[in-house]
Amino acid sequence: MRKLVVSFAIALSVAITFALTPTSATAADALPPGDHELTIDFGGSARDYLVHVPARAEPGRRVPVVFNFHGGGSDAPAQKAYSQMDATADHHGFVVVYPKGVPPAPGQRSLRTWNAGKCCGPAKRTGADDVGFTLAVLDDLARRTPVDRRRVFATGISNGGMMAYRLAVDASKRVAAVASVAGQVEVTRFAPSRPVPVMELHSVDDPRALYDGGLGLPFPGTAIRNQFDSVQDGIDRWVAADGCRRTPTTGPTETGRPGSGDDGETATRIAYAPCKQGAEVVLWKLTGSGHVWPGTPIDVSGTPRGAVLGEPTRIIDANELMWEFFAAHPLPKR
Repeated sequence: MRKLVVSFAIALSVAITFALTPTSATAADALPPGDHELTIDFGGSARDYLVHVPARAEPGRRVPVVFNFHGGGSDAPAQKAYSQMDATADHHGFVVVYPKGVPPAPGQRSLRTWNAGKCCGPAKRTGADDVGFTLAVLDDLARRTPVDRRRVFATGISNGGMMAYRLAVDASKRVAAVASVAGQVEVTRFAPSRPVPVMELHSVDDPRALYDGGLGLPFPGTAIRNQFDSVQDGIDRWVAADGCRRTPTTGPTETGRPGSGDDGETATRIAYAPCKQGAEVVLWKLTGSGHVWPGTPIDVSGTPRGAVLGEPTRIIDANELMWEFFAAHPLPKR
């Protein structure tokens, strides 16, 4: 991976100009296919992010971007390996960005988190501007490679899914749609500026981000616990904000094959539509599985990590489902 450092320490007048008219990369400037590690100076600190450019990216063509946020206590390389989204990006032709969360204070356990509002960890306690960081990463990426500004999306697991929701609320004019995996809506101020298409994938048997809300288990190796809102509460808030039909359409339900590792598990699609401006609210309600990324081939159930995450599931493929959802919901034309 290449490590590049960019400084935004420029004169105020120039900074304002860039904020109003962000510079865009040309075909000659495009990042080559493959993996890149990049660094920006944000708020006086170096912040890192990983980028995967698909092999099928066409020179000069503006490409969609998916931000993929790791969970609390994890990191960008781990989320890249666990979610296996690079393969989906290569198949469909979008760029994946894996940002790194706020690091812990010196001398503390390596626990990277995102400030999603009411959660989580060091990022919440310090009031980290992770929305600002994400938008700075987007602008930095656009200076390096052609980006389709109408097709910027976000996903993540757990605290990372909560971060995707915060982007949907606080940066809804720049993020087209979001999909959260095992992460509830935990914003402190819910006032999106437009109807935002959202998708949630969450198991009722999740042992960490409890489906019905309540006090979750401590982060591994710490005493840190969070009080979560219920998944349905977040769905209801989005249904109201997006002006959706309140009676959902339920189905299909996918079931685990008898005798397989998914035996006894289910996943049911619950959709609220139509909504204003073509938005849609979709909930994939799972049973039997845990605090996991559906469809990943990475099975940690036999490890200490698996003991706190619960059972994996492959009855649905989160990556394919969310990309289908994203592709159908670009930002509305102005």
